[in-house]
Amino acid sequence: MPKKKLGPMDIYPLLPKTNCGKCPQKVCMGFAVQLAERNVTLEECPPLFEDPKYKENLAKLQELLAPPIKEVVIGTPKRRVKIGGELVLRRHELRYLNPTAFAIVVNDEMPEDELVKKVKEIEGFKYTYIGMDLKLDMVAVKSTSNEPSKFEKAVKKVAETTDMPLVLWSFDPATMERGLEVVKDRNPLLYAATKDNWQDMGELALKYKCPLTIYAPNDIKLLKSITSALKTWGIEDLTLDVGCDFGEGIRDTLNNLTMLRISGIEDADEVLGLPLVGAPAMLWDKEREEKDPEIIRWKEACLAAMMIVKYADLLMLSSATMWSTLPLIILRNNIYNDPRKPVSVEPGLRVFGNPDPENSPVFVTSNFALTYYTVLSDIEKLDCYLLVVDTEGTSVESAVAGRKFTADKVAEVIQSSGIEEKIKHRTMIIPGLAARLKGDLEDATKWDILVGPKDSSGIPAFLKENWEGKDHTPGWSYK
Repeated sequence: MPKKKLGPMDIYPLLPKTNCGKCPQKVCMGFAVQLAERNVTLEECPPLFEDPKYKENLAKLQELLAPPIKEVVIGTPKRRVKIGGELVLRRHELRYLNPTAFAIVVNDEMPEDELVKKVKEIEGFKYTYIGMDLKLDMVAVKSTSNEPSKFEKAVKKVAETTDMPLVLWSFDPATMERGLEVVKDRNPLLYAATKDNWQDMGELALKYKCPLTIYAPNDIKLLKSITSALKTWGIEDLTLDVGCDFGEGIRDTLNNLTMLRISGIEDADEVLGLPLVGAPAMLWDKEREEKDPEIIRWKEACLAAMMIVKYADLLMLSSATMWSTLPLIILRNNIYNDPRKPVSVEPGLRVFGNPDPENSPVFVTSNFALTYYTVLSDIEKLDCYLLVVDTEGTSVESAVAGRKFTADKVAEVIQSSGIEEKIKHRTMIIPGLAARLKGDLEDATKWDILVGPKDSSGIPAFLKENWEGKDHTPGWSYK
C-alpha cells in the first residue's frame, strides 16, 4: 500500500514542541506544516540533531518523511545532482521535486581537442527562460574503445576540464575501475551493472562508495532480481535502467517506466522504488543505417521528451545541439515547476535606461513571469518605467477577469513604489487587455490613462503615434 499523505499532526508530536525559534518558522507547528508540504527539511530544526533526547524521534521522522522513490546524489557537495526523491505519481497531487538530469555523452575515441571542446560546450550551455538560467547537468564518459587505458585518459581529461557531476559508462568492470580510480573522489554514477557483470560492478560500487545503475533492457523481473541481490550487499544508492527504444519498441519503453514508478510509489515496493535512468543516446548505435544524423537527433529528442513525461530521473543524450536540447530543457522546467504556484516575479517598480521624469512613459503589467519577461524584452531598450502589479502570478487577461488586476491594486503599487516622487507627469499606459479598467483607474489613481496595445510587441509603434511629442502635463486627458 502507498504511504498516506502526511499532515502536520502526523509530524508535530515528534518535534521538540519547544517553539525555540531556531527554525525559519519560529514555532514547531509552523515547521510541521512546512515539512508536510516538503518546503523545508529536518536539518532546519537544530535541536533534533543537537539534543540526544530527540534521537529516537529523529529516526521516526526520517522514516516517516522518507520518499517512496529513494533520492540518489551524484557528484560532490561543491557541485552535485539529486535524482529521484519523488513523493507522488501525479504532479497535481503535490509536485515533482528533483528535475530530470541531463547528461551529455562523450566517448574515449574522440580526439582530445574535440573532447575538450564538447565538454566546454556542455559546461557553457545556458538559455535564459522567464528569468531562469536553464543549463545541462552532467557529462557521461562512454567507453567505446573497450580499452582501459583510453577510458582512463578520457575520464582524466574530462575531469580536468569540468567539475560537473559525471557518469562513467562501461560494461567492462576492468575498464570501469581504471576510469573510476581517476575520479574516485567525485562520486560518479557507474553505468551499468548487467546480468553478466553485476557482481563485479557491485564490488566496485562498494569499494569506491559510488552510486550504480542496474541495466536490464525490457526485463523488469531481471532488474528486480539484480537489485535485490545488490541491496543485500548493503548497496543503497542504486538506479534502474529498463532500456529504451524508438519505433515499435517505444510502447514497451513507456510501459516499463510507468510500471516501475507505480511499483515504487503506489505499491511501496522498496526494491523498485529507485530513480529511473534512460539512455536515448543508444539510438546512435541502433540507427547506424540512417545516413542523416539530423533524423537520429530528432528521434533522440522525441524519445527523451516522452521519457521525461514518463518519470525518467536521468537521461543520457548524445546530442547537445540547441534545436534538439532546448525543447527538452524547457519541457523539463515546465513539468517540474510547482503547479500550485504560478511562476511569478516580485511586484513593484522597474526602471529601464535613463528615464526622463517629464517625458518617459510609465507602463503597467502583471507579475506572471511569462508576461513580465515578454514585456521586458519589448521595452528594455527604452527609457521608461514599469509598474508590476501583484496578480498572484496570473496573466493580465486572467487577472482582470479574476479581479486580481484591479484599480485598487494598481493604486497600491503606485503608492508603495514611490513613483510619484520620481516623475512629473501623471500618465500611465495600461495593457490593451485591461482596457475595461480605464475609468476605475482614473478614479482610483487620479492619473491620466492611455490604453496601450494588446500585445507588448506593439509598444514601439504605439509610443510613436500616441506618446512622442504629446502633452503629458497632469490632467491633459481632462482638458
